[in-house]
Order: sequence, then structure tokens, then C-alpha cells
Amino acid sequence: MHIGTARTGLFNWLFARRHGGKMLFRIEDTDRARHSEEAVAAIVNGLHWLGLDWDGDIISQYGRSDRHAEIAHELVQAGKAYYCYCTPEELEQMREDAKKEGRITFYDRRWRESTLTPPEGVKPVVRIKAPMSGDRVVFDKVQGEVRVQSEQLDDFIILRADGTPTYMLAVVVDDHDMGVTHVIRGDDHLNNTFRQNVIYEAMGWDIPAYAHLPLILGPDGAKLSKRHGATSVEEYRDMGYLPEAMRNYLLRLGWSHGDDEIIDTEQALQWFDLEGIGQSASRFDFDKLNHVNAHYMKLADNQRLTDLVCDLYKIRNIEVDELGRSRLMSRMDELKSRAKNLVQLADDAEFFVKSIPYDFDEKAQAQLNEDGKYIVKVIRDNLSELSSFTAPELEVLCKSVADYHREGKLGKVMMPLRAAITGRSSSPSLVHAMEVLGQSEVLARIDFALSKTF
Repeated sequence: MHIGTARTGLFNWLFARRHGGKMLFRIEDTDRARHSEEAVAAIVNGLHWLGLDWDGDIISQYGRSDRHAEIAHELVQAGKAYYCYCTPEELEQMREDAKKEGRITFYDRRWRESTLTPPEGVKPVVRIKAPMSGDRVVFDKVQGEVRVQSEQLDDFIILRADGTPTYMLAVVVDDHDMGVTHVIRGDDHLNNTFRQNVIYEAMGWDIPAYAHLPLILGPDGAKLSKRHGATSVEEYRDMGYLPEAMRNYLLRLGWSHGDDEIIDTEQALQWFDLEGIGQSASRFDFDKLNHVNAHYMKLADNQRLTDLVCDLYKIRNIEVDELGRSRLMSRMDELKSRAKNLVQLADDAEFFVKSIPYDFDEKAQAQLNEDGKYIVKVIRDNLSELSSFTAPELEVLCKSVADYHREGKLGKVMMPLRAAITGRSSSPSLVHAMEVLGQSEVLARIDFALSKTF
């Protein structure tokens, strides 16, 4: 599920919920060659993760093909559409001629009013009779008044030769039958709107209100793609972003309410309107996303964060027992205040849930050289004699060792000690982490680190 699709889903959801309407979910799967159940599952899972629900069952457009064909033949009977018997060779010649003459459309409408006898053995397509003169106008809620000349619209196909509907026909019939009043979608569909309105008018149906959303661009102004980083909702979930943060960020990606940046979902449901959507494309800004996510990390419930982090550990094949969970919970306020996302939080806290033997990153190994091990050994001898293993007592001890052995430079004590206990060169407050781990665990970890040769 592309991030642009996710934003479109969010805008539809907010608009429907604010106005007491319904958000409908339809899979437009008439092109069976391109249909993928995995893609459908990704969309469903993406919406679930974002916390966006819909009304009624998911509708398969393919399952309504008979209804679409019925409308196509009804249009033929009404003289609003016609059977076209052009062969592939004839159509190719028309394309070549149009290319030479610089025409946008290529079909010459030869069967539009033809009285010729249809050739044998050729299965016809059904084409709509598009207007041939004047301007076509769409009054868009975002783009404003948009005009094209009728000459730019051809008599497009609404029913293929095999009897299957095209997207243009199917989407109009389904929108009408499902009672759709507002269509909020990407502006890459704006050209389709002019063609779809031809079908609405031919059937005498009410045309819905349209709101076409500008594209989402990468930070460099080019169309958002893999080279910019993650482009799908699932990737952002796996990168450790919270759904409420993604909702907030996607909301502000093309929609504004004054200078407000942090807008929670409850507030968005009160404020969201189509008038706040900008006409210009939006640039995806990862720094802003991280800022927004960090805000929601700080607000998140500690138990929920613990559960989410433990889910990440399962993916890393790290089993978390009750002791590990309690350690995480006890330091979650600090952990979440440091983290931009769940992955960073999990990295920072991993030493709480690991047991001996554990690995040491390269920077930690560098700290545990001969000099580093010496100072860790000094601290270990003092730690074993402590009767009170609390953060304040541990801080006093570490400062005392720094004053006596490292000219008061506390970093030269804490850095190798951190490397020994956590296996990492960075961590949350070390003395508080040591208090949580407990005296026997800390001593065991130090002994393990001192026994290692790097």
C-alpha cells in the first residue's frame, strides 16, 4: 500500500466520519491479469494498521461485471454508445496516422454512425459517444475549475470484445449504484474524470463531487520512489513508526489548519475539510516525520510500547521472559523519551532482555581494550562491596573511581563500563540500568566482558 494511497484513504475516512457519511471500500479488479490477492491483503492490512475502518463489506468490482455489461448494452440501445468492429491492424494504422498529424486522439469514429454490415468473425467492443465540440468542465474541490476541449476526448471503449468492462465504465456504474457523493483521489485520475462524466451524463445520473489530491514528492522534488527510501505503509510500520504519528504526518502532507503541526485524530475529525487541501504537490520530509513520531512516542502508553517492542524482539529471535518485560517497563519513561521510533527504542533497550552470552558492537569492543578492562575491573571490585545497589549510590561510586583513576573524567569510566554491561557504546542512563539489572546480574556481565578477547 503506497504512502499516497494511505493519505488518500485517510482523507476519505476523515471526510466521511466528520460529515456522518460512509467510507466505502471497493477493489477495482476488472483487469484480472494485474490482479493480486497479496496486494489486496496489503491494502487491508495497511488500513487496519493506520486505524482506518470502512462501512459495509469490501466490494469486488470484478464480481459486478454483469451489471457493468448491462449498462453498456443499455447505452447502445439508447443511441449513446455503439459497437465498433475495428481490427487490431486498423487501429494500429489509426495510431500511426494520428502520430504523424500530431493528434492527441487516434480513433476516427468510423463505426459511430455506420450503417455498414458488421464483418463476420469480428467480436465488437462497445464505445461511448463522447461529445465532439465545446469545452468539458470539471469543478474540482481542490483543483478548482478545470477545462479541456472535447476534441481531446475520444470515443473510448467501455466494454471489451470479450464482454468485460473497462475501468472507466465499471467505476461509474459502481459509484452510482453504491450512492457515492464524493470522490477523493489522486490527481493522476483527473483526466479520467472527464471521460467518466461522459458516462454519467449519458445515463442521466448525478455526478459526484470531486477532490483530486496533488502528488507526494520525494525530498528532492522528484516523484516519491524507492530511491528516496520507504514508499509503502508496511515499510513505515516495520521501521517503527506509530500509526497515530503516521496519521498526523499524512494529514499535514498536503492539508493545513493554520500553523498547527501536531494534530491528533480527534482534533482532525473536527477540523478536516476539503478547503484545507493545497493545490501543490507535497514533499515528503523524513525529519518532520521523525519529529512527529517522537512526540507520539512520548505520549504512548508504556504497556503498549513494551508489547510492540517485544514483537520486534520476536522478529529478531530474541525471547523475552517476564523479567525482561519488567525491566523494560521500569525504564520505559526514559527509553521512549530518547527514541524517534520503535526500532531505536528496541535497539536502546535490547540489553535489558538479553542474557549472557551476548554480543559486543565494534565501538564497545574498542572500549574494552586493556586500559578499559582495567577500569572496569576496579569498578567491579567496588561494586561487589556495595550494600545498597541504587542509582544514587552507583553514581557516587563511579564518580569516585573517575576522580581517583581518571582525573575526574567520568566519561572515561562510564564508557568502558557501559560497553561491558550492555555490549553497546550507547545506552539509557547506565546507573539506572544497573539498578534495574541488579547487583548479581551486573557483576556477572562484567565478569563475562572481562573474559572476552577482542
